[in-house]
Amino acid sequence: MHITTSVSDDLVGLLGDVGAIVFYLIVWGLVFAGTALFFGIFVPFVTGDSLLFAAGLIAASASGVDIWVLTIGVGIAAFLGDQVGFLLGRRFGRPYLDKRGGARTQKAIAKTEWFYHTFGWWSVVIARFVPWGRVFIPVIAGVGRMAYLRFVTANLVGALAWGVGITLIGYFAASIPAVKAGSYVIAGIVITASIVAGIRAWRIDKAERAAAAATPGTSTSEG
Repeated sequence: MHITTSVSDDLVGLLGDVGAIVFYLIVWGLVFAGTALFFGIFVPFVTGDSLLFAAGLIAASASGVDIWVLTIGVGIAAFLGDQVGFLLGRRFGRPYLDKRGGARTQKAIAKTEWFYHTFGWWSVVIARFVPWGRVFIPVIAGVGRMAYLRFVTANLVGALAWGVGITLIGYFAASIPAVKAGSYVIAGIVITASIVAGIRAWRIDKAERAAAAATPGTSTSEG
């Protein structure tokens, strides 16, 4: 309890140093980069659910942050990030996906492709809440030539449900006295678990790339 409260206090102090506008830009930029630039592959803890929840917590504690400016910006950044991923997939096709990471990443792409072909329109919405799916579904939808209007509508629903929804959950969790203390504990657990998962994914993929490079007759593509 004391540790998570202290972390929150430190973040609020940092916000006081950089200002609300910079805080908005950092959060929005990370949300956008999570899908548009594939940052969410190895750093889901700074581009995914934990970021949004923590941003909501901070907005509830910091006087200079407007929760509605924050959430609207998050929704727009999430929407634009997926749009970029979709257009990249449509423009460059399957070879663009084949360049993403090592064997573990390729397995995740294969699973995401199955998910997309199974659930169609809904996959774009649901994938928002799945770290790997959130990164790859927009590109796979573009590769699969999903109708543009269908993707836009699914992207909009997903951006609202995930981006706006989780940010507001963090905000109201910290704003309601009865659950405020518990919200810090939950945030601490989620952020810690996300960091561990991200570091583990990065180390496994790095080891697979090294093993593939050391095996005669094989080559890896940089992503």
